[in-house]
Amino acid sequence: VQLQASGGGLVQAGGSLRLSCAASGRTMTSYTMGWFRQAPEKEREFVAISSWNSASTYYADSVKGRFTISRDNAKNTVYLQMNSLKPEDTAVYYCAASPRSYTLMLNEFPYWGQGTLVTVSS
Repeated sequence: VQLQASGGGLVQAGGSLRLSCAASGRTMTSYTMGWFRQAPEKEREFVAISSWNSASTYYADSVKGRFTISRDNAKNTVYLQMNSLKPEDTAVYYCAASPRSYTLMLNEFPYWGQGTLVTVSS
């Protein structure tokens, strides 16, 4: 499984970005898809996940109400819409896939994309 994340960039505080993650090598229909992020000198942290059928989504408290995860299984792609961005959202964002139908545990995601940098200026 290969995951390719894109859509990062530089944005002012209050702005929006949409990240995309395209999967190849296997259909991800039965997989949990997630977004994680890692800020400089910090550990990688959970941001959002979508269960295999999009019936269940879960967000970190820090992004709840501002970020929305969605997926298009026909395109084997997952998205992260980020609104009302804050400087503390600055990080490298990673998409990941887990064969479990629902999980948000970082160590249960064996497949990772290369990361895309999001920088929010104040």
